[in-house]
Amino acid sequence: MSARSQAAPARRAPRAAVPRRGRDGTATRARIEAEALALFAQKGIDGTSVRDIALRAGLSEGALYRHFPSKEELARELFLSHYAALARAICAVDARDVGLAEKLRDVVALACRLFDEEPALFAYLLIHQHDHLRHVPATPDANVVEAVALLLRDAGLTPERAALASAMALGCVVQPAVFALYGRLDGPLAARADEIARAVTGIVEGARGA
Repeated sequence: MSARSQAAPARRAPRAAVPRRGRDGTATRARIEAEALALFAQKGIDGTSVRDIALRAGLSEGALYRHFPSKEELARELFLSHYAALARAICAVDARDVGLAEKLRDVVALACRLFDEEPALFAYLLIHQHDHLRHVPATPDANVVEAVALLLRDAGLTPERAALASAMALGCVVQPAVFALYGRLDGPLAARADEIARAVTGIVEGARGA
């Protein structure tokens, strides 16, 4: 089963919390985004219609189109904004005055918490990344891969080694999340964060010593 081609199981995509209404439309837009995210994670983008999103958000289709010109634009904006937020969180870890091993543990813990606390968001970023990555700027404050690579370059790895090590390290986090998403691992992913972090640290230390 390919993570790219399958939507997340319905049990991992709870209904989103609905923000309060606001006069300026900000709350309405946030409600659309929250409900669309839950539906995209549960049913996939192709399996979700504008009508589905509008019904979940308590709007007419016309009202939804006043905020987003298309379902595809909504899906892309959701991905880019949340992916950038995760990248900035990784950059914040990198900016801390602590050792590499602690930074790696913190990044792994950050990803595990995201999976446990916002499974719909994590599933959306994971499953639909291939649809949107070409639109992501190649900068650490917008791109998770670049943020991890920067952390590794700051730790002394060459750009080439940092690129490979970041890809391998991300795999150590993403693949357990895929298994958990489809029920092959039980319990919160955060309970496995230390074990995952040790694997990531081993990869990075191997790259530093190569």
